[in-house]
Amino acid sequence: MTADIRHLTPNDLPLMDALLRAFGEAFNDVDTYTAKCPSENYLRQLLGGDSFIALVALKSGLVVGGLAAYELKKFEQERSEIYIYDLAVASEHRREGIATALIERLKEIAAHRKTYLIFVQADTGIEDKPAIVLYTKLGRREDVLHFDIAVQGE
Repeated sequence: MTADIRHLTPNDLPLMDALLRAFGEAFNDVDTYTAKCPSENYLRQLLGGDSFIALVALKSGLVVGGLAAYELKKFEQERSEIYIYDLAVASEHRREGIATALIERLKEIAAHRKTYLIFVQADTGIEDKPAIVLYTKLGRREDVLHFDIAVQGE
């Protein structure tokens, strides 16, 4: 059984909640994704805006994976890029093509929006090898460094 890929709208708050739980479980970081969930109003605005994209993979009505991405408007040219911020599939549903299906659906959205490209980061550590294999299959690899810069003292 293949998963049904759904692009979330402001009316899909229960699915957004399920996506947050799915990310928390997949990344072994449930607290980050569920302890301080945004308000319904915040999520409706986010899902109704033009910069955030949330996709879920559904099997028998249950969220088994998903993707969160942002469209970034560029300043140097009249174009935009889409950044995949999070992508996860429940462990018992991996190796079923769900992550690829999520990215393929995102590519359709990107083409409709006339975006220039989609990009994603993967940790180079051993725990992210499946992600590196997936992204290598779908795109061109560039080795970069990533730095988190605190806005205020942490």
